[in-house]
Amino acid sequence: MTHILALIDGSIYASSVCDHAAWAASKTGASVELLHVLGRRDTASQPVNLSGNLTLGARSELLEKLAQHDAERAKLAKERGRIILDAAKAEMEAAGVNPVTTRLRHGDIVEAIHDVEAEADLIILGKRGEAADFAKGHLGSNLERIVRAATKPVLAASRAFQPVERALIAYDGGASGDRAVAHLAKGRLLAGTPIDIVSVGEETPERRAKLDNAAALLSAGGHEVTAEILPGKPEEAISQRITARGIGLLVMGAYGHSRIRNLVIGSTTTEMLRSCPVPVMLFR
Repeated sequence: MTHILALIDGSIYASSVCDHAAWAASKTGASVELLHVLGRRDTASQPVNLSGNLTLGARSELLEKLAQHDAERAKLAKERGRIILDAAKAEMEAAGVNPVTTRLRHGDIVEAIHDVEAEADLIILGKRGEAADFAKGHLGSNLERIVRAATKPVLAASRAFQPVERALIAYDGGASGDRAVAHLAKGRLLAGTPIDIVSVGEETPERRAKLDNAAALLSAGGHEVTAEILPGKPEEAISQRITARGIGLLVMGAYGHSRIRNLVIGSTTTEMLRSCPVPVMLFR
């Protein structure tokens, strides 16, 4: 891993994102780029046409004031974004990360990430955004969009960073799970960190063979590995395992089904992101 892209905003998760990025950089020797994206509503460069809302008693000076307000709001949003980036950079440099660069972009956050992710090996962002304290039971509105669109692994940071003493791979035998295993087996991010790899469901010869093969690949990469098939529902079994084993990082494939199927039957990925108290590293 040589380059980390960390998404920074003004939320309470920003400091945790910096801490997770500093941890990943210290393990891999990667450089870090901090990205703050100004949404279109924050950066309107053209005056908003409100004439349709002011048909009675509208006055030109009022529309002019609204336009000035819009321009001033965009200017302040840009200044605020720069301050957020500068503060995050200072925090990371104090943690010993070098080099750290910053980038301020305008527009849709998924499009902004798409434009720069080719240079990155890992994307880090908070599980929730600036509305975290108003919607504590919900994920950030952009998180699923980013994970579905990203071509690189995504680390969703928890509210506060804790050292990762043991990691858990939730393995379903699918392509994204295999990519997670291969990435960790040959990478330096979890070097020296014991790994539990588990499948959830009925034990079958096929499931056991896939799990054992994945465990063998991790062992060949130098990891201390424990492999088990757990009974029960995935969300419950994995959550219990995280608590019982002191897991500090959950790794899993993400969103294996269509949006429509997720809407009908729910999504294990979404539920794990929402309920899991530790950071979650996702592979597509």
